[in-house]
Amino acid sequence: MGIEAEGDRVLTREEIVELADAVAASDGIATGIGSSRFGAQLVVNADTREEAIGKAAQAFRQAAAAAGLPAAPLVRTEAISEAEDEPL
Repeated sequence: MGIEAEGDRVLTREEIVELADAVAASDGIATGIGSSRFGAQLVVNADTREEAIGKAAQAFRQAAAAAGLPAAPLVRTEAISEAEDEPL
């Protein structure tokens, strides 16, 4: 599951490292150093695309808050089925 938010300022390396630490619990990786967009790829178990997006959005928001990042609107979500390696 790929998810991305856009904030109102450029994020530092340290902030994204904190996000990476926070999403690690969801087998995640983080992106966004030097950008106002920050995101993550997370592993979630779900039966539908909508359920996957909901679970990932919740985990991402919790991770961003734990990393001390400001709340920001989601601007991209992408769900991929691991079994079929195709979009859900």
